[in-house]
Amino acid sequence: MSWIAAIIVGAIIGLIAEKVMKSDMGLLMNIVIGIIGSSLGRWLFGDILGIGSAYAAGSFNFAGLLFGVLGAAVLIVILRSLNIMKK
Repeated sequence: MSWIAAIIVGAIIGLIAEKVMKSDMGLLMNIVIGIIGSSLGRWLFGDILGIGSAYAAGSFNFAGLLFGVLGAAVLIVILRSLNIMKK
């Protein structure tokens, strides 16, 4: 059951990051970007920068969505810089 929640929350995070970063992705890419971006947000903001509430990244609450979207936005910037993703 937790993988269904990961897909739903990943889709929400990916959709928000898509709108913020003004990119054009499909539903499957939104889910992938949302899930990987949440993990990146938890690692970058929680483990590296030591922001305690970043460990909630990927969960369905305000802090989880916020750090998930920030991580997904960082991932989109990285993918754009590597010319893997278009604007």
